Amino acid sequence: MKFGVLRFPGTCDEIDALQAAQRVGDARLLWHADPDLHGVDAVIVPGGFSYGDYLRAGAIARFAPVMASVLEFAHAGGLVLGICNGFQVLCEAGLLPGALLPNTNLKFTFRQVNLDVVDPDTPFTRAAGKTLSIPAKHATGRYHADGPVDVVLRYAPGENFNGSEDDIAGVRNAAGNVFGLMPHPEHAVDPLTGSTDGLAIFQSMAEHV
Repeated sequence: MKFGVLRFPGTCDEIDALQAAQRVGDARLLWHADPDLHGVDAVIVPGGFSYGDYLRAGAIARFAPVMASVLEFAHAGGLVLGICNGFQVLCEAGLLPGALLPNTNLKFTFRQVNLDVVDPDTPFTRAAGKTLSIPAKHATGRYHADGPVDVVLRYAPGENFNGSEDDIAGVRNAAGNVFGLMPHPEHAVDPLTGSTDGLAIFQSMAEHV
């Protein structure tokens, strides 16, 4: 099992995602300007930032050369995980429905959140329990969609700090192989962080492959 973790100019959480993936398989970084995915079995579009976010989060990164390969990979059934900024990039690229809007408090907010696993039967949640406790940190995380979506994760009651519609924290595409979430599972893979719940996301992907 080999994960590929994208790196854009300005990305700040790619090493965390890389090290999280390395706990369950092999992993390597993929540079945004290189369209070669180097034979990876799953792609992670990590959180943090990407260049051009000042225009709209993910709006420029989605045009990076590597993203053309990610689109082709996803359309062929490959697993793609988008975390925070990666979720924004996948929505901008049309791989996931909806959009991420500024938080209702109009502030960057960081906190540990509890999540309800709405759909435990996905390649990203099969190793997870009914709930997850992982951190979230963003200024643009309020999920909106014009129509029905396949919800995978919801903020538990009282945990929706960004104003996302229907408490949605993570969604998948219709085919089920692309998943995006705003909270950061890569920051909850070691007991020292207070939770290892995020590791279940990476374990699920490895087991599926």
